[in-house]
Amino acid sequence: MPQMAPLSWILLFLYFLILYVINIILNYFNVLYYPSFKMKSFPQKKFNWKW
Repeated sequence: MPQMAPLSWILLFLYFLILYVINIILNYFNVLYYPSFKMKSFPQKKFNWKW
């Protein structure tokens, strides 16, 4: 029974670590793909809303 608590904390730490790595990967792909997508779609929406 004393080994169950460290195992649960290790699994909880690995769960948050996996979420953190997924968040880094998604931020990396957003930095790569979002500016090219932003240049095509965002100024058109901006000019349609403003003008």
